[in-house]
Amino acid sequence: MAIHPQAGQLASHQSLVNIPELMTAYFINKPDVANPTEQVSFGTSGHRGSALKTSFNEQHILAICQAIAEYRKAQNIVGPLYLGKDTHALSEAAYQTALGVLTANGVRVRVQESGGFTPTPVISHAILTHNASADTSDLSDGIVITPSHNPPEDGGIKYNTLQGGPADKDITDWVAKRANELLANDLSGVLYLNQKEAAASGLIEPFDYITHYIDDLDNVVDMQAIADAGIRIGVDPMGGSGIHFWEPMAKKYGLNITLVNRDVDPTFRFMPLDKDGRIRMDCSSPYSMQNLLKLKDDFDIAVGNDPDYDRHGIVCAGFGLMNPNAFLAVAIEYLASHRPHWPKTAQLGKTLVSSGMIDRVVEGLGRTLCEVPVGFKWYVEGLYSGSMAFGGEESAGASFLRKDGSVWTTDKDGFIMALLAAEILAVTGKDPQQHYDAMTERYGTPLYKRIDVVATLEQKAILAALDVKNVTQTTLAGEKIVSVLTHAPGNNAAIGGLKVSTENGWFAARPSGTENVYKIYLESFVSEAHLAKLEEEAKALVDSVLSV
Repeated sequence: MAIHPQAGQLASHQSLVNIPELMTAYFINKPDVANPTEQVSFGTSGHRGSALKTSFNEQHILAICQAIAEYRKAQNIVGPLYLGKDTHALSEAAYQTALGVLTANGVRVRVQESGGFTPTPVISHAILTHNASADTSDLSDGIVITPSHNPPEDGGIKYNTLQGGPADKDITDWVAKRANELLANDLSGVLYLNQKEAAASGLIEPFDYITHYIDDLDNVVDMQAIADAGIRIGVDPMGGSGIHFWEPMAKKYGLNITLVNRDVDPTFRFMPLDKDGRIRMDCSSPYSMQNLLKLKDDFDIAVGNDPDYDRHGIVCAGFGLMNPNAFLAVAIEYLASHRPHWPKTAQLGKTLVSSGMIDRVVEGLGRTLCEVPVGFKWYVEGLYSGSMAFGGEESAGASFLRKDGSVWTTDKDGFIMALLAAEILAVTGKDPQQHYDAMTERYGTPLYKRIDVVATLEQKAILAALDVKNVTQTTLAGEKIVSVLTHAPGNNAAIGGLKVSTENGWFAARPSGTENVYKIYLESFVSEAHLAKLEEEAKALVDSVLSV
C-alpha cells in the first residue's frame, strides 16, 4: 500500500467526518440482516462498523445489548455490569442505547461519574477487583463501547466476561447469532427504557473509575522509582478516554507528567493522517504520532495511547517511536528479571505474528513462550490464573501481572505499558530503545514489515481457510522451510490463516477481524534484500490462493 502524500499532516477541514450526518445515520439507517456487511459480527475485538455504512447503528446496539442481557441471565450473572465508552462520536449514542436496554432488563450498570469516559483496561481492572471479593451471587462483567484506534466515523462494542477480558469465540458467536435473530425479527423481544425511565430505574450506579484504578497502580508498576528518578514524561492522550487519568496519577505519585494535548473532539481534527491518508488514532504509527514525535527531545519518555487506551506508543528521547515488537521484547526481558515474586514457570505470551526477537529473548531467559493467534482473548485465562506473566500483541497491546504475581487486567493496558517504559529508564538508567539496541547485538537485528491489502468478505473467508496443503514449496526466500502452521503452537487454536517459517525469516497471512483487509506479516533476520524476497514469495502464494 503506497504512502499517502499527506500522511503525517493534519486533515483538511473538508475531509473531516460530518458529525451531524453520522449521528443521523446511527438513528435512521436500518441494517439489512440478509446483507453480511450489515449483520452483527464479532471480530478479534468486538463488533465494529460505521453508521454511514449501516454496520454500526442503533438497531445493532439494541440487539447486541439484549443478547448480552439474555446471556447474563442464562449464566446467572446478577452483579453490576461495568460499562465504559471512549471518545468516538458513535460511542456516546451507543452508550445511551446500551443503558436503555440493560436497565430495561433489570441489569445494574456502573458508569463513570458525571458521564465521563472509561478506558478498556480500567473496565477489566474494575471487573477483576470486584469479583475478587464478591460471592457467586454478585459476580460482574462488562461492556466497552469503542472501535479502538479506528477512524472517527467508526463505532464498536465488546463484551468482557467474569474474568475481565474479551469474551471467547463461543460466547461472541452466541451473542452475534442471537442479535442477528433479533434484527431479523424487527427487534421483537428487545426491552428498552428511554433515558428518563432508565435514570429513574435506580439501576444506574455512578462509580469513581479514576480513583479506583489509579490508587492500585503501585501494585503493578514501580511508581516510586519513576518519581524518585524524576523521569520527565510527555503524554499525548490523542483525544482518548484516558485523558482525565494522567493528572490525578501525577498528583498521587509525584510524577513529572506533561499533557501535550488536551483536546477531545469527535472529528479528531488534531490527529495527523495515517499512512493511507485517513485519520486513525494508531499510536504505533509514526504518521499518526507526528504531534508527539516533534516533541520527543523535550522529555525522557513520551507516550501516546489510542482512544480506549488498550494500546501504547513509546517515544524515546533522541530516537523516536519504538517499533511495537521491539518494546514487547524489552518489556519481557526487563519484567522477567525485575519481578522476583513472579513464578518462574509462568509463561510469556506473544501472538503468532509478533517478532521472532521475542522467541530469542524468551529462550535466552530460559523461560517458556506461549505463541497464540491474533486476539487478546487468547491470554485471558493465563493472565487470570497467573500461569501467564505477560501477554503481548504486535499491534502495540499488552498486559502483565501485578508485582506479587496475581492478575492485574486480562485486557490490554496502555497505561501500565507506558508507565513501564518510564520504570525501565528509572531503574536501569537506560531507556527501552537503548535496551533494544543491546538486545540486537546478542540476538541479531530483525527487519519486520506488515502489508495491508483491501479484501472482500469472500477473499477474507478464503484466506481464513488456508491450509498446510496450500504450501507446496520446500524453500522460502532461499532457505529451507522448517514449519508451516495453521494452528498456534501455544494453544493449538486456529490461526485463521497461515504462517511459514525458516531459520532466519517467516511470513504470515491472515484476514483482519475488524477491517476489510487482509494482512501479510514478514520478518527477516538477514537483510532488506531477504525481506523483499520474503514479500515477493508471500504475495505470490496469497495471489495463487485467491485466484483459484
